[in-house]
Amino acid sequence: MEVTVYGPLRSATGDKQVRVAFEGRTVHEALEALVEAYPRAEQYLYRHDGTLASSVRISIAGERVDLDDPCPADAEVTVHPAVQGG
Repeated sequence: MEVTVYGPLRSATGDKQVRVAFEGRTVHEALEALVEAYPRAEQYLYRHDGTLASSVRISIAGERVDLDDPCPADAEVTVHPAVQGG
């Protein structure tokens, strides 16, 4: 899958767009594949209790999706990481 990342998440992936090996299933599994490929991404996506940070936004082909939604192997995924501060 092709993943576009924004903000501080780029420091974890090293680039704005990266390819991640993914067989396709759910958005949750797609994020797991991203973190497996780029372990430093986890800190920008998840809280300390392992749940997805509430401000993380994920879209497939421009449409916002939830963790349980399907995600094909050839998806174009966009991830906006959690925003800190106020």
